[in-house]
Amino acid sequence: MSTIRPLTEKLNALWDRVRGSETAVAMTLAVVIGLLTGLGAVGFRYMIRGFGWLFFNRGAELLDFLGDYYVIILPVVGGLLVGLVIYFLAREAKGEGPPEVMEAVALGGGRIRQRVAVVKALASSICIGSGGSVGREGPIVHIGASIGSTIGQWFKMPEDWTKTLLLCGAAGGISATFNAPLGGIIFALEVIERRFVGRNFAFILVSSITADLVAHSLLGSDPSFLIPDYAMYSNWEMAGYVVLGLVAALAGVAFVRFFYLTQDLFKVRLRRIPSWLMPAIGGLVVGLIGLFYPLVFGVGYGRSYGPGGELNLTGGVDAALMGGEMAFSMLLILLVLKVVATSATLGSGGSGGVFAPALFIGAMLGGAFGLGFNEIFPTVTGPAAEASGSFALVGMGAFFAAVVHGPMTAIILLFEMTRNYSLILPLMAAVITAYTISRTLNRESIYTLGLLRRGVDVHQRQRADVLAEINVADIMTRDFPTVLPTMTLPELMELFHESGHHGFPVVDKWGDLCGCVTLQDVEGVPPDQGTSLTVSDIACKSPVVAYPDQSVKTALAQLGGRDVGRIPVVDRNNPKRLLGVLRRHNVVDAYVKGMSEKPRG
Repeated sequence: MSTIRPLTEKLNALWDRVRGSETAVAMTLAVVIGLLTGLGAVGFRYMIRGFGWLFFNRGAELLDFLGDYYVIILPVVGGLLVGLVIYFLAREAKGEGPPEVMEAVALGGGRIRQRVAVVKALASSICIGSGGSVGREGPIVHIGASIGSTIGQWFKMPEDWTKTLLLCGAAGGISATFNAPLGGIIFALEVIERRFVGRNFAFILVSSITADLVAHSLLGSDPSFLIPDYAMYSNWEMAGYVVLGLVAALAGVAFVRFFYLTQDLFKVRLRRIPSWLMPAIGGLVVGLIGLFYPLVFGVGYGRSYGPGGELNLTGGVDAALMGGEMAFSMLLILLVLKVVATSATLGSGGSGGVFAPALFIGAMLGGAFGLGFNEIFPTVTGPAAEASGSFALVGMGAFFAAVVHGPMTAIILLFEMTRNYSLILPLMAAVITAYTISRTLNRESIYTLGLLRRGVDVHQRQRADVLAEINVADIMTRDFPTVLPTMTLPELMELFHESGHHGFPVVDKWGDLCGCVTLQDVEGVPPDQGTSLTVSDIACKSPVVAYPDQSVKTALAQLGGRDVGRIPVVDRNNPKRLLGVLRRHNVVDAYVKGMSEKPRG
C-alpha cells in the first residue's frame, strides 16, 4: 500500500495537469479518435465482406432458380434497404461522405450528428456488399469525422478544436483504409480543410498514425496494391505521361459533369418517385451492367464476393495494374461502364464514395492509354504489358487529382498504396498536369461542386465571420404563418400543399409558442392513424429556438448538424412569445448580401 499510494497520487497529479491544458486534452483525444477510427475502418471492412457474402453467396442459393440473372436483383434489394435506412435514420448519410464533412467544417463548426457514424457504416456496407459501384474510403472518412466530431461535442471542446478533432477522424479513416498515414494527413488538410494549418498538423498526425497502427495489427501491413517494379525505359516516355495527364483532366471533367447530370435525372425527371425507393432504381442499372461485366460491382479492387458467391482476391484495378491481363477494348468498356454504374449508384441516393471508382476509372484509362502509346511508339516504352501496367498506375493518380482536386493527396497516396518509388517522377508530372488543366476548365472538384449546388461555397472562408456580424432580428421572417395544436393532420397537409412551406410553429389560442411541426413529422405517421391525430400529437414540444439579439452564426451552431429548415425566434424575457422565424433562405440571402459588401481578401 505504501508503494501504490504515491504512484496513485502522481497519476492524479499528472491527470490534473493534462486536464488543465487544452492542448494536452486535444492530443489525448486525437489518440482516442485514432484508435476508434482504426477499429471503425476494420469493422467497416468486415461489414462489407459480410454483406457481400450474404448477397452474393447466400443470394445465389436463395435465387438459384434465376441462374446467372440473380445478380440483377442484388443491387436492387441492396438499394431498397439503403434507401429505407437513410430515409428513416439519417438522411445526411447518403452520398459520398467527404462533401458532408467539408460542409460541417465550413458551416457547422465541426459538428456532425452523433448517429451518422453508425448509419453511414450500415448504409454504405449494404450498398457496397450488394454490388453498388462505390468505394469504402469516402464513407470511412465520414465515419471517422463523425467520431471525431462526436468526441469534441462530448467534451464540450471549442469550435476550432472540434474542427481539428473532426479532421483527426477523417485522416485516420484514410490512413487505416489504405495503410497510408501520410496520405491520410494530406487528404484531411488538402481536400477537407482545403488549407495547410500548422496548429492542426501535430494532432492529425498522431491520430493518423494511431489509426494506421490499429489497421496494421488487425489487417496486416501489406500495401493496398501489389504490382511489379515498374520503371521508365527512356526519358522520352515522360512525354507520354504528360499527355496522359491531359487526357485524364478532360476525362475527369467529363465524369464530374456526367455524374451530376445523372443526379439531376433522378432528382428532377423522377421526382415523383419516393426518395427511399430511388437507390433501388440505381441498383437496377448497376445489376444489368454487372450481369455482363461483374468487375463494375463494388469497390473494384482487393477481396470481394462476386457472382456465384466466390471470394475473389483481386478486382479490376488489380488486373489493370499487373499489365497485360486486359485487352484495349475491355479497358475502355470497363471505363465507360464504371462511370455509368457509379453515377447511377450515387445519383439515385446510394451511400458510398467516389474515391475507389476514381481509382478504377483512372486505372482503366491509363492502361488503355499505355497500350495505345506503346503501339504508336514501341521503342519508347517497354513491352506492351509493362506499359499498360505502369500507365495504369499513373492514370489512377492523374484521374483522381482531376476529379478531387487533390494533387498532393494523389501523389502521396499512390506512393504509399503501392510502395513503388520508381514511377514517382511520371506520377508527379501527370498529376500536376491533370490537376492544373481540370482546375482551369472547372474551378470546382466533384466534392465542392456538390456543395455549391446546395448553396454552400467553401471557397468563401469568410462565411462564418459574415454571419457572426448579423443578428437574427435583422433577417428573420416576422409574419410567418402558424398553426393551432388542435388542427387535424388532413388540414395540416392541405396547408403544406397550399403554402409550399415544410414546417410551421405551433401556437395555442393565446398566441404562445408550444412547439413546431414539419412535413417530416406527418410523413412518419402510419396511414391508418392520419385522420385521428392532431398537430398536438405529432409536434416537437421542445424545438430549438433563437433570440433576436443572437448572431446568426450562434443560432445556427445550436442545430449541431441537424437538417432543420427553420428556427422559431422568441423573446429572451418571454420564451413563449413568438417574434418570427429564422428560415434557411433568410440565412442564404444574408450571406450573399454580406459577402457582396465584404472586401475580398
